[in-house]
Amino acid sequence: MEISVKCYLDDQGEETPTAFFMGDRRIEVVEVLDRWLAPDHRYFKVEGDDGALYILRHEVVSDKWVLTLFKQQGRKT
Repeated sequence: MEISVKCYLDDQGEETPTAFFMGDRRIEVVEVLDRWLAPDHRYFKVEGDDGALYILRHEVVSDKWVLTLFKQQGRKT
């Protein structure tokens, strides 16, 4: 699923997601849990403000962002 992503430049000059949009729905990135960087793409494992886990892929050459994983976390009671 193609998505729109808002980013900031980190200390190494890499774009890091701060929020993303799935349609009209805005999801704030609460925490970047992990990242995998390669010359042609980047993956970011993030926690959204909805408590879900997401993996976002950035295709560097085309500058496209894709949602590659969505996992709703269990609710705490």
